Amino acid sequence: MRSPLIALAPADAPSWLADAITAGGGTLVEPARADGLVWFGPFAPEALRPVLAASPARWVQLPWAGVEPYLSMLTPDRQWTCGKGVYAEATAEHALALTLALFRELPRRVKAGRWEPRSGRSLFDARVTIVGGGGIGEVLLRLLAPFRCEVTVVRRRPAPMPGAAAVVGTDGLHAALATADVVILSLPLTPETTGVIGRDELLLMRDEAILVNVARGAHVVTDDLVAVLRDGGIAGAALDVTDPEPLPDGHPLWTEPRCLITPHTANTPEMVMPSIVERIRENVRRFGAGEPLIGTVDLELGY
Repeated sequence: MRSPLIALAPADAPSWLADAITAGGGTLVEPARADGLVWFGPFAPEALRPVLAASPARWVQLPWAGVEPYLSMLTPDRQWTCGKGVYAEATAEHALALTLALFRELPRRVKAGRWEPRSGRSLFDARVTIVGGGGIGEVLLRLLAPFRCEVTVVRRRPAPMPGAAAVVGTDGLHAALATADVVILSLPLTPETTGVIGRDELLLMRDEAILVNVARGAHVVTDDLVAVLRDGGIAGAALDVTDPEPLPDGHPLWTEPRCLITPHTANTPEMVMPSIVERIRENVRRFGAGEPLIGTVDLELGY
């Protein structure tokens, strides 16, 4: 079996990715000679287009779990894989941290400057709705288990998930929102899921409920969230992603006391580098051996 010819692009991609390719048995070559291409230009997706035009690569590894910046490039003549699952543990951990921060009212506490009356809530025995049943949802179910949470998962294809009290289809979203203490968004961004949480959905949630978004900013209609938070329609929101992103200086969410924002830091390269290295190493090995790849993109579904 010959070593698969793998290109790494763009030219300034980290050297540890090259090491992962060779560890998987690949031989590094220029894109024009490549059987496979590892693309790690996550903040310049359009730069991939000319590389693809010059490369016969039959397989392309994309950097993120979300592939929406690349949708117009995903042609059926190539096999496409992405970072599905690579970022799940770090992102689920961040979702849990945001949830606990809001329940314990930490955004207000850290700015108080004085001793305030006692208040706060416990996550134990809370009702949690997770919208999205992929890798992040799977890890969240494990993280929430010690808290004895009653978890409902909303996903496109309902199927039992370990740790979930119920798994429902998208037609069960509204019912799952209405009973939750916490709603966590961890689903892919597609045309169907853009704006999935708007005014109607937010008003279905209980006054004491919180919204946590670690998926994509466009899942939430931002103006509707601003209005509902302002009017006290829900207890709070914690956002690692926003629409627009970055959230502009002076945006009302920055000064909304019920909102906690982190700047898309649920995962960082430092956190997930070992997992990225292992994913690329294993996919290069599988590609060379003719085995099924991990994290394949469904071109019809767009994720």
